[in-house]
Amino acid sequence: MSVLIETIAKAINEATRISKRRKFVQSIDLIINLRDIDLRKPENRIDEIIELPHPAGRGVKVCVFASGALVSKAREAGADRVIEKDNISRLGADKKVAKKLAKEFDFFVAEGSLMPLVGKHLGSVLGPRGKMPMPVPPTVDIKSIAERLRRSVRIRVRGQPVIQCRIGSEEMDGAKVAENVKAVFSKLEGRLAKGMGNIERAFVKCTMGSPVEIEIKP
Repeated sequence: MSVLIETIAKAINEATRISKRRKFVQSIDLIINLRDIDLRKPENRIDEIIELPHPAGRGVKVCVFASGALVSKAREAGADRVIEKDNISRLGADKKVAKKLAKEFDFFVAEGSLMPLVGKHLGSVLGPRGKMPMPVPPTVDIKSIAERLRRSVRIRVRGQPVIQCRIGSEEMDGAKVAENVKAVFSKLEGRLAKGMGNIERAFVKCTMGSPVEIEIKP
């Protein structure tokens, strides 16, 4: 099975055409229905970060858990929030605050030595949402990590064989959004046992619009 970039672009253009104008810039979402996957098997549960060719249009927010020199490096790199070691347990003690934190940020990064602490105090909130931090060494180029994450999306498959992720916005060039969709397909093709054969149907839609199917040829 395969899908052409021109076919993807056609579906995106149709999705934006039929969507009513709103007072806000709508996201464009990709929805993929999978088949022939036994989600009872851990190896079939997908949790991947995919770097897109183009930013998806809305500001992706990155939070960093850090200590020592990495604190100042993360701030200089423009991280949206930097949480120091001493504040991790305090945040975890207030579930309302912890849930707000999980909702506010798209990606979390943590200095490797802080991962046990983050897991203990915030794992119950971040884990189920697929937002456990990416562990990094204290000497990492945190700026490049943050820039890469801001061009990325996370795809997860757990209870249902469905993937949904934001791959652009209606104000973006349709060709760029199509390239983002193609990047997700390419990643899945390498990740799924049958490649594109595990993809039953795929759609694109604006936030408040109707879905438009992407033609996938045998």
